[in-house]
Amino acid sequence: MSLFVRKPINVLLNEASQTGDQTLKRTLGPMSLVALGIGAVIGAGLFSITGMAAANYAGPGIMISFVIAAVGCAFAGLCYAEFASMIPVAGSAYTYSYATMGEFIAWIIGWDLVLEYAVGAATVASSWAGYFGELFKSFGVALPPELMMTPFDSVTTTSGEIIHGFFNLPAVFIVVIMSLILIRGTSESAWVNGIIVVLKVSIVIVFVVIGFQYIRPENLKPLIPKNTGTFGSFGWSGIIRAAAVVFFAYIGFDAVSTAAQETKNPKKAMPIGILGSLAICTVLYIFFAYVMTGVANYKMFNVGGSADLAPVAIAIKQMGPVGINGIVTPAYPWLNTMIIIAILLGYSSVILVMLLGQSRVFYSMSTDGLLPKVFSQIHSKHRTPFKSNLLFMIFVSAFAALVPGRIVGEMTSIGTLFAFILVCLGVLVMRRSMKDAPRAFRVPFVPLIPILGVLVCLGMMVFLPFDTWIRLIVWMLIGLDIYLAYGMKRSHLNIDGAFDRKGNKTVGICGISLAVLLIILAFAHHYSAPVPDIALYYFSLVFAFIHLLYFGMRLIKRARAV
Repeated sequence: MSLFVRKPINVLLNEASQTGDQTLKRTLGPMSLVALGIGAVIGAGLFSITGMAAANYAGPGIMISFVIAAVGCAFAGLCYAEFASMIPVAGSAYTYSYATMGEFIAWIIGWDLVLEYAVGAATVASSWAGYFGELFKSFGVALPPELMMTPFDSVTTTSGEIIHGFFNLPAVFIVVIMSLILIRGTSESAWVNGIIVVLKVSIVIVFVVIGFQYIRPENLKPLIPKNTGTFGSFGWSGIIRAAAVVFFAYIGFDAVSTAAQETKNPKKAMPIGILGSLAICTVLYIFFAYVMTGVANYKMFNVGGSADLAPVAIAIKQMGPVGINGIVTPAYPWLNTMIIIAILLGYSSVILVMLLGQSRVFYSMSTDGLLPKVFSQIHSKHRTPFKSNLLFMIFVSAFAALVPGRIVGEMTSIGTLFAFILVCLGVLVMRRSMKDAPRAFRVPFVPLIPILGVLVCLGMMVFLPFDTWIRLIVWMLIGLDIYLAYGMKRSHLNIDGAFDRKGNKTVGICGISLAVLLIILAFAHHYSAPVPDIALYYFSLVFAFIHLLYFGMRLIKRARAV
């Protein structure tokens, strides 16, 4: 068996058409998919990233940055839409890669998607807990700080006492609730998500409508502030850098494609869900940015280490009449509490859709034999992969309870961008190898659109910090270990149970290459960081040398066996 054996399209379509108690139930329509997309995209990032990017990079031109970022997402979104209409199977980028670039690439992207979905859900749950505590504070109730932090976090009280965290209980709570909703059924999950989406979008619209009457034209001039002399600090270079920052506020629309096998008419509904949710979110983002930078001067948002909510709170304080002394009297102070509620709702729906996406990706990998059957066992009544949901409920809640969210936040971004690149490349491969295959939706201007999608996403990845790349490579090496130990031997496409020597050699070379790259990045990060992370440095070196020995010994053993 070749490592790059592809899963035939006819097999995928046959899986998509199967019915019965042990298959996923088709209950979703176009509007449900649009709501899923909005639920995954609009989170607290809208309220925090907008002000930060305007203050540090783009000024009022943040509106242009949102448009540029949306165009970059649209390239990937168009590619996802073509694949989802052509191969309406759960699994998203994993399934698309399996059909176009082979099993080994599919495994890599399937393992990578854990960073976007499971780790992303844990990170969001950690932040949800912080805003949950803020909501209680607004009503004069203080929750025990020990149960609001991980064991690695601490807080200093006004009296100077240092309180260390025990575990993040609210984060566990929200993950458990969202997981139980998913187990109950996809239609029920979509209904809950729809309610949350309506509420949080309504709050965003209230902010925009109220803010419109307090926009001061002078705050929007100049639209693009003059560059300070430093690349990326305002001017057009600042607009582009801000676009790279706000790009991550769009992450999540691709999760719609994981629900293809639970959609009534996926060939028509999938493109509507993916592109429709992206378009609606873009419009909301632009209006939100316009009002935010119109009611308050962008320089006021440079709040340094303040809470994520601070930029929105500053804008709300500027919504009111200006007194003789030039001081604004806030007319709507209650909006701050509403924004906290919107953030909690936003985070809740993001967690729901991320957990949905993760369980569906592993469902597909399990049905292909690359993972244990427990991940593809379907509940006879609810028709959901309930055991997979339960396992990820335990994993994600434990991760959120015990590991600080800041450690893995950027891993979600790099994992998503990597998935986008492979999907764009997959469209190029598909157009050459399967020209006549029926498609309900076609990406226009091929190969231009997929190539631009690859370049935009790769550009975003290049500008991410060294430590993010280090953690990505460590994660990929762990994935190679699992593939060699389990997936490679039990793949359903490995009919005769024999692996060709070239395939084992390919895995070995990939492992050695990643280990060498990890060593290089560890040295680069250690000697370039203002404050070196000693623990990460030595862990990376030890981890890399262990894998050099492991893969090196495998190659030597295989060579001697010939």
